Amino acid sequence: MEPKSDFSRRNFISTSALGSVAALGATNLLLSCSGSGNKPAKETASSTMLDQAPDGKVLRAGLVGCGGRGTGAAINFVDAGPNLQIVALGDVFQDKMNESRAQLKKQRNIEVPDEKCFVGFDSYQKVLDAGIDIVLLCTPPHFRPAHVEAAVNAGKHIFMEKPCAVDPVGARSILVSSKKAEQMGLSIVSGTIRRVQKDYVETHRRVAAGEIGEIVSAHVVRNGGALWVKKRRPEWTDMEYMLRNWVNFCWLSGDHIVEQFIHEVDVMNWHIGKNPVKCMGWGGRQRRVSGDQYDFFSVEYIYDNGMEAHCAARQVSGCSNLKREIIVGTKGYADCNGTLFHPDGTVMWKYPYPKDGDTDPTWKVKDPYVQEHVNLVTAIRTGKQFSDAEAQVNSTLITMMGRIAAYTGKDVTWDEMMNSGLSLGPKTYVFGPVPNIPEVIPVIGIEAVPS
Repeated sequence: MEPKSDFSRRNFISTSALGSVAALGATNLLLSCSGSGNKPAKETASSTMLDQAPDGKVLRAGLVGCGGRGTGAAINFVDAGPNLQIVALGDVFQDKMNESRAQLKKQRNIEVPDEKCFVGFDSYQKVLDAGIDIVLLCTPPHFRPAHVEAAVNAGKHIFMEKPCAVDPVGARSILVSSKKAEQMGLSIVSGTIRRVQKDYVETHRRVAAGEIGEIVSAHVVRNGGALWVKKRRPEWTDMEYMLRNWVNFCWLSGDHIVEQFIHEVDVMNWHIGKNPVKCMGWGGRQRRVSGDQYDFFSVEYIYDNGMEAHCAARQVSGCSNLKREIIVGTKGYADCNGTLFHPDGTVMWKYPYPKDGDTDPTWKVKDPYVQEHVNLVTAIRTGKQFSDAEAQVNSTLITMMGRIAAYTGKDVTWDEMMNSGLSLGPKTYVFGPVPNIPEVIPVIGIEAVPS
């Protein structure tokens, strides 16, 4: 891999014609990016959230990306209702395919025949051609835009894990594909699970109804330990090393502010209901042992009315951890997972979690990883097309803004993201060298020169 020394702002926010709105031919679509994807949910926790998808004809799904999350998504899909089948698998690695097949057999007695198991970079196309109705896209997010585009062109309903992209070009591609899917009557459900988690949904409904007054700020934190890391083996090429170690490379994961912190940023964006106009960010690295990513981020988002929201994330083991999504209003504040507070900190309302033995399903919080598939299957079987893709595009772009601001030490605007030509990763995928993507960590500013 070749060395690289210039981490200038230009390298991270390109405005080339290739990546411009005009080049995408979708100006009218992109101008709507702050619109319906952020509208408050109308449902209440006790009304329209089905515990199981309705019965209907058999729906066949194919899984692309057979890692732990992909295998989990396949199990979540068949648990969502009756007559749901996993009939095809695709991955770039044979061993991942074998592990997934073994887990599906062990946990749900699912057997996928050899002729419906595909290995290679083109395995997603083979899965799409394998007689499926729905595709579950669970590869590293770098590949999501191309896979979504192909799935829409093939006329398939889609479950896409978060995040939907790692760069602005990819995020805008998802938006264009989602608009085409809508016109074709195809449904798309994203892996941003909080919008289908009943305690979060009811909290959001109350905040949207004005119970804490007008929103004036947000404070979002996700601190946790380091993720897994794969030590490079001598026989691995650059490509295999990066793919097997994907959570540590920005071109594959988007860095953890995009890949993982998107859950919390999405909750913030859901409540605020509009996109920030600018952000400034900080970040750094102390503990990671491979890849090119940061260990921590701290980002200040600024909105068109002057409101500010602070978001911070850290992945370092052996530290104090905290996960909170706080929305502050003029009459109080909300902890988004189920509690409203008065300004003095006393509880205004708390989600009525059922007690042990309570059989009333009204306030039971179903596993959101299953609920998202319940919603997808319900949309398909009732003929009521649904897509939350635009909301995920917005949240993904907001996390990218923070990453770029931290990597460069410069302010980043929403308009820059909407016109950026930044596209990460190689142009072709082969198991061999990966040129121009070094394992080098971004460093901000100008190096001090001793006098």
